[in-house]
Amino acid sequence: MRRTVLGFFCFAALQVIATAVHAQAAVKIGMIMTYTGQFTDAAAQMDNGIRLYMKQHGDVVAGKKIELIRKDSAGAPDVAKRLAQELVVNDNVDILAGFVITPEALTVADISAETKKFMVVMNAATSIITTKSPYITRSSLTLPQNCEALGTWAFQNGVKKAFTLVSDYAPGVDAESSFQRTYTAAGGQVIGSVRVPMANPDFSAFVQRAKDSGADGIFVFIPGGSQPVALAKAFVERGVDPSKLRIMGQGELAEESALKAMGDAAIGIVTAFHYDYTHDSILNKEFVAAYNMEFKRNPDFFSVGGYDGMHIIYEALKKTEGKTDGDGLIQATKGMTWESPRGPVSIDPGTRDIINTVYLRRVEKVNGQVRNVEIAKTENVKDPVKARLR
Repeated sequence: MRRTVLGFFCFAALQVIATAVHAQAAVKIGMIMTYTGQFTDAAAQMDNGIRLYMKQHGDVVAGKKIELIRKDSAGAPDVAKRLAQELVVNDNVDILAGFVITPEALTVADISAETKKFMVVMNAATSIITTKSPYITRSSLTLPQNCEALGTWAFQNGVKKAFTLVSDYAPGVDAESSFQRTYTAAGGQVIGSVRVPMANPDFSAFVQRAKDSGADGIFVFIPGGSQPVALAKAFVERGVDPSKLRIMGQGELAEESALKAMGDAAIGIVTAFHYDYTHDSILNKEFVAAYNMEFKRNPDFFSVGGYDGMHIIYEALKKTEGKTDGDGLIQATKGMTWESPRGPVSIDPGTRDIINTVYLRRVEKVNGQVRNVEIAKTENVKDPVKARLR
């Protein structure tokens, strides 16, 4: 009897040890993204970037197997927060990642701070996000990086009176204020502005208002996904000619799907952005080729955000030798540098935010194809708002 009981307890102990070893051998990453709803394609592109990185670099890092647990927020911030809580409490994830839109990232930031979980924002671009938890870093962009550069360029290139048209949520306000700040500082005059409901399906009335304002140029910010195509349609229907009325904005405005919707009517649009699949570098050409082979489409900025986000996670784990505590991982990201498909990037050790090149592009027709053509660039751009606060 004694031998049987002893055998039972030895077996139980071995089970506990085996379970612990298995737990230590995996790094669980909770991916919170908009797999359904308005931003479905954005999540698909980001997920593609994640999948490609893991295919190229394997699913074991520092002796630990990478396990992704995907959760669909459908674009609802309250759902994103609930999912984050469940991932931490029920699934025991080590890292939180994804976040297509800002409202999701902001609600989950509280969870990251409270539980000391490393959090990698792969798209959401409002400047304040990394300030909401000391364990957040970002692999995408910040709106002030692009929009301030565009504001200065606009005045220097003949736009003396501007009208701003932005989505009515935190990123839209961030983009609007960033553009206006440098544009007015340079000498420009903002003669009108309108904020559009985030889920707005029809931009016609707003575009007409901007067209009738008497402005030399229209600055636009709308989120990526389905809206750039809808806005492009409104510009065409309302007869807005970029050669006569300058249309400017963040890169979403001239993404591949929007350009296809506008056709030749897009020629002349100017955007400031950190990535385009036509970026001329050896690494990007290899990235685009691999992406096309795997997914039968071109990558976009969501794709690069996911791809670079996984790079941050992998490299941080290598530095910590597989340890997943939030303090160790976030410390490992500070000052990290690498070559991305977008060009050289790094993580600001002070703000934990991305530093990259901002490209000014104009839509032109090249070999019969309407596409973005680089006209200027500024390298090593930090978030200018955070730089002023430091």
